[in-house]
Amino acid sequence: MTTTAGISSERLNAWEAHVKAAYLDTGILPNALTLVYRRGEIVHQNVQGFADVEAGVPLQGDAIFRIYSMTKPITSLAFMMLVEEGRVALGDPVSSVIPEWTELGVWTGGELGRFTTEPPRRPMLMVDLLRHTAGLSYHIQQGGRLDAAYRTLGLGTTTTLDGMITALADLPLEYAPGEAWHYSFATDVLGAVVGRVAGQPFEDFVRERILEPLGMVDTDFFVPAAKAGRFMPCYALTPQGRVLYDPRATSPYLAPPHFVSGGGGLVSTAADYLRFCRMLLRGGELDGARLVGPKTLELMTRNHLPGGADIASLARSAIAASETGSAGVGFGLGFAVTLDPARSLRLGNAGDFYWGGAAGTYFWVDPTEDLAVIFMTQLLLSPDRVRDDLRTFVYSALTESPTLRSTLA
Repeated sequence: MTTTAGISSERLNAWEAHVKAAYLDTGILPNALTLVYRRGEIVHQNVQGFADVEAGVPLQGDAIFRIYSMTKPITSLAFMMLVEEGRVALGDPVSSVIPEWTELGVWTGGELGRFTTEPPRRPMLMVDLLRHTAGLSYHIQQGGRLDAAYRTLGLGTTTTLDGMITALADLPLEYAPGEAWHYSFATDVLGAVVGRVAGQPFEDFVRERILEPLGMVDTDFFVPAAKAGRFMPCYALTPQGRVLYDPRATSPYLAPPHFVSGGGGLVSTAADYLRFCRMLLRGGELDGARLVGPKTLELMTRNHLPGGADIASLARSAIAASETGSAGVGFGLGFAVTLDPARSLRLGNAGDFYWGGAAGTYFWVDPTEDLAVIFMTQLLLSPDRVRDDLRTFVYSALTESPTLRSTLA
């Protein structure tokens, strides 16, 4: 068995055979890029499938992907950089930066134009935005009290970021702040907070303070013309099979966005996102560029849900299950955090943290194992099982583990 950095190459190659047989050959995924980093080196990187299925263009390692909600940890880090500068605090009311939200009420009944509300028991705090307990909702939610109103008003689609903030001031909250974990526009709102506190456009802050210092040269809120040939088409999985959702040539990502989304607006490459993950593994620093201190990152990757609860006990939507699994998973300041692998029914360690994007992209960082894993594809509504399978194959490939050594000692 060939091992590098305490991980088996043969077992990682078995993952590639599995993803090919189970997801590529069956026509589910159009492509798959897997990158595994352990103990300071890339121990596995492989690409399979087609970047453009219709044109028969093979996937390349430098392809640019829509990472959607893998934007959220970057936005959360931007906010925490401002916390370190003393310009804002986790316990501050959101209305201290967005004063037009001072009178937000909580939904008690009705629909758009006829809502009834009651005052919240406490104000929405900045920490609520980072951990999705703000009481906001999402246009991608289905069956909730407010998501239909969000879609009718074009929040996150036809509005600008400032326009969304203005529109939300006239809508009730789905839940009282702190009452429920509800996946939402909270991180987009956080981006607006970053812009207002920093006194510059949110996207400029992200570029100047995070992307450029980390050398994330292919990560941005749009794809410039010089890089358009590396940009991926995006597919979607429907009951009738896989269909082309966003062709490369006509994608809105080829121009600066109307709505700058801190919750899902970035495009990136596996190599770029690895630099972000390496910074996380190193406690906030990479190649001499320190973004935050180790204690700040430690705070970000702890469970912040009220009462130490897991997401399963506080969630009010099916999206919670699809994004995080069921029990044994908490939420920190921008990341899901594994609390108990046994309860989550997935391999890993307490304290590993992660998130994924709507088009099937996924990453996790495990400080215990000095491990970071990135998976890239471009398929909306891709099976959640892919992520669990990847965890199983990667962790089963470990031949040396601090947790195993401590158990045997």
